[in-house]
Amino acid sequence: MTAAEPEPGMTAAEARMTARTRAWLDQPALARLWDRLRDRLERNGLQVRGRLRLDGVTAAEREALALLTGRPYAGDTVSISLADLDAQLRTGAAERGLVEVVAELRGPLTDRPAARDARRATAEAIWTATDDALRSRGLADAAWSRPWLDEVRRAGTLARLAPDNGKRLIVQAVDVMAVLTGPASPDPAGMPGRGELAERVTGTAHGLDDGTLLSRIVLRALARSLELPTPQDARSRRELWEAAGVAVDRVSTTVLTLGLEPLGDESAVRLLRDRTRAGFETHLTLRDLTRITWRLAPDTEVFVCENPRVVEAAADRGCVRPLVCASGNPTTSVLTLLDALHAAGARLAYRGDFDWPGIAIANRMIGRYAARPWRMRATDYEQHVATARDRGTPLPPLTGTPVDALWDPELTPAMTALGVAVQEESALERLLTDLIPPCESPQ
Repeated sequence: MTAAEPEPGMTAAEARMTARTRAWLDQPALARLWDRLRDRLERNGLQVRGRLRLDGVTAAEREALALLTGRPYAGDTVSISLADLDAQLRTGAAERGLVEVVAELRGPLTDRPAARDARRATAEAIWTATDDALRSRGLADAAWSRPWLDEVRRAGTLARLAPDNGKRLIVQAVDVMAVLTGPASPDPAGMPGRGELAERVTGTAHGLDDGTLLSRIVLRALARSLELPTPQDARSRRELWEAAGVAVDRVSTTVLTLGLEPLGDESAVRLLRDRTRAGFETHLTLRDLTRITWRLAPDTEVFVCENPRVVEAAADRGCVRPLVCASGNPTTSVLTLLDALHAAGARLAYRGDFDWPGIAIANRMIGRYAARPWRMRATDYEQHVATARDRGTPLPPLTGTPVDALWDPELTPAMTALGVAVQEESALERLLTDLIPPCESPQ
């Protein structure tokens, strides 16, 4: 091959390889060589070193390779020095080195080792920024933070983003968790809605909408912080936001009530009082709760249950004692109502399930409101278990890590010894007797 004059319209770089030279180099007999060289050079970091071996070489390939390298070959195996081929190309018609020729024939080459190093550097920059954010927000020692970060790293999603985008996103996730769980986080009842939270952290009210990468990362952190499963559908995502004290909106989630009779003459108060006197249960939204000024009769006691079945049975029996259902782990709506009732002077009595999650929730509720345990002492648990066994009713086994019941030091040892869970609705008859006047205070 000999050098040729530049063709009209060619750039200086293109002038080094004429169409005729390119066509010769791009012939089918050399196709396997360039394909193999592309892979080798990319793996080598575009370094021209080593030898390339081709097996099963055809007569047409052998002839073309001999003309390309200036060396005769015999047999069906050919070994080519990359450095020698590079020198031959530079002094031949191509007038450029091996890397440039392969790029001309097979498209731009990627320096794979350099790309891997760049990805590692990008990832490390992301995790360094995350560690800095966790420390500055007081979350570095949170039990959930390290497992969460390990999970996000394994997913690899952030590493595939542009570096600045990856760092921005993970730091925003830390900022959200700082608002919800950090040392300076607000009282759960005063948490912002999801749109307000998103606007505060991301600058847009839609920054935490379902389907955004930020919301998925935050929900993974929330699930770990609350020791709940990672949500898999729209309903479980909403429930997890609510469990963290964040209202997705102010109308779709409610708190179930029965027997509430606030004082006053506002329209919202009259409507609630009318439903109560008619014996109806009422679902109150967050918007409803903001419309009511809570004033209560002196010495009002409000019972709080965990399972909606208690409210349903109480309504069927005509119970009139005030009753609020937490529906499991209390949501923003539940806490907003209970905070308002507590601030208005109500005494609260709390009852939940006799299992470890139920004890954990009861600890929070009893501690928050100085509530009276409602049939939730060791003697109540033992009585429930004995009654169930006398009736031949199977009880589910206790699972998970034991939780100390802060209001009764004998309860956790009793539950551990008997090893069974008692759901709230299993004690329905005893609970209903406390809700129907005249009513004796439970022991």
